[in-house]
Amino acid sequence: MNVLKSVGAVACGFITVVVLSLLTDSVVESIGILPSRTRPEAYTTWHYLIALFYRTIYTIAGGYVTSLLAPRNTKKLIIILGSIGTIAGIGGVIASLSMPTGQWYAVALAVAAFPSIWLGWKLFENKKKRT
Repeated sequence: MNVLKSVGAVACGFITVVVLSLLTDSVVESIGILPSRTRPEAYTTWHYLIALFYRTIYTIAGGYVTSLLAPRNTKKLIIILGSIGTIAGIGGVIASLSMPTGQWYAVALAVAAFPSIWLGWKLFENKKKRT
């Protein structure tokens, strides 16, 4: 039963990052803060920085969610989630090689994945110690 809970905790952390990122992408595109993802040539450095900011916050939240739901071995689950995030980020780097701009952004997401998830775990641990 703990194995299923552990898999669920990691999945929920990953889903948290993906869903929040996609929802925010849709909102900021619809109100005109970011151009459509179908027009990557319209992105400027500021657009990428905005997306990097909120996606990093959501990655921290994903680490927190996994920590909150972990039945035990929380650190191990965080390492697993961080590894998955980094691998997904590397996939983004590979995909960005054919894009006209934004390769640095894809690299930044890949590099920030593990430390952001780790920070989410540390925030959870600090909160747990205070209560």
